[in-house]
Amino acid sequence: MSESLPFAPILLDYFTENPQKAARTLEEMEESEVAEVFKILPPDLAATTIRHLQTHYAAELLSGNNEDLVKNLVKYLEPDHVGHLFLHLQPEAKEQFIKYLSPKQKKNIQEQLSFPEESVGRIMSTRYLSFTAETSVKSATAKIRKLSKSRIPQSYLYVTSKDSKLLGVLNMRDMLLAEPEKKLEEIMRTELFSLHSFTDTEDAAAELSKRRYFAAPVVDGENHLLGIVRAENIMSEVQEGALADMQKIFGSSGQEKAFSSIGFSLKNRLPWLHVNLLTAFMAASVVAFFEDIIAQITILAVFLPVVAGQGGNGGAQSLAIVMRGLVMREIPKNKSLQLMMKESLVGLIGGVVTGLVTAMIAWGWFGNPYLGLVVGMGMIVTMLAAGLAGSAIPLVMKRIGLDPAQCSNIILTTVTDVVGFFAFLGFAALFKDKLM
Repeated sequence: MSESLPFAPILLDYFTENPQKAARTLEEMEESEVAEVFKILPPDLAATTIRHLQTHYAAELLSGNNEDLVKNLVKYLEPDHVGHLFLHLQPEAKEQFIKYLSPKQKKNIQEQLSFPEESVGRIMSTRYLSFTAETSVKSATAKIRKLSKSRIPQSYLYVTSKDSKLLGVLNMRDMLLAEPEKKLEEIMRTELFSLHSFTDTEDAAAELSKRRYFAAPVVDGENHLLGIVRAENIMSEVQEGALADMQKIFGSSGQEKAFSSIGFSLKNRLPWLHVNLLTAFMAASVVAFFEDIIAQITILAVFLPVVAGQGGNGGAQSLAIVMRGLVMREIPKNKSLQLMMKESLVGLIGGVVTGLVTAMIAWGWFGNPYLGLVVGMGMIVTMLAAGLAGSAIPLVMKRIGLDPAQCSNIILTTVTDVVGFFAFLGFAALFKDKLM
């Protein structure tokens, strides 16, 4: 802080005691004056003040010729605010901004801003106008007039909380008729429609068409206002759905198209076919280990595909749920174990139910209750393992930096086959005398 300025201690006290009110004061000042104020403030206090500025205003400030300001305060910004600000910066300012980020901050931004390709987050605009709820009608009107020459869309005006959470939408007629000193929270409309940033563009297009809206606010999981999306942009994006993840799950490249060259297709498929071949031999080795008992009780061979197939289906269900959760960012890191326990319990209960049905069928078919017991217990163990593996594999793959869509299905098939064959044939070995 510049100690030569006599008012510097007073200014410091003002920003320390009430950074929210100080931020509102800054928003009424010229950008050049605000930049001078930030030169006086310590970087940590400047970062706290930036947090309380309206997002579009803070982005404009950081998008200007204030590289020294960015350099000094960026490391003091909270991770979630870094990502939120980054969204609103101009393209050239983003390059300058990211240059001073720590590796941890860059990683947080990548996690926060990596919207799915088919989501509205990818096509939303960050050029919108919003005000905090305590802003007066007079102040908001003055700001609108000031920005009237800019190209910021003003068809819809949004009201947010101090931490940028969407609270309501403003109607121009209501603003014109309202008393100048009234707060925006008194005249805003709280019944509003918004889109989650991960909403599929096709779903978003259907919702906007049904409501006959030409734009909608875009929010994150905590209802922070991220941007707006226009119906015309969504309609242009609603094209053939990208089946990249589905292709990867079955061992082909997400970039492979229907008429890709034979060489390109083989290049992307053959490595995974060899991996699948290796895992198939692992399952076959388990069957080979119990070759003698299968030779003595040949009826066991009838139920091998039943147990393995059921396990594969159960695991695929868990895998699909977890994959969707990862894409939609519905799975916090601290709840991964809870999710695995839940899917394991679902697998166990499913195994008990389907195991009982299978056991009754085996008993009635071949007249041996012990065969039903072996098949039923094998099914329970297999379904339990399938639920656990189907949830754990994609979570582990993501944690170690691999693509869950491309790795999970092959590993899951291996686990369900190996565990299924070993459990079923292992129980058969235990009850060998009763089965012969």
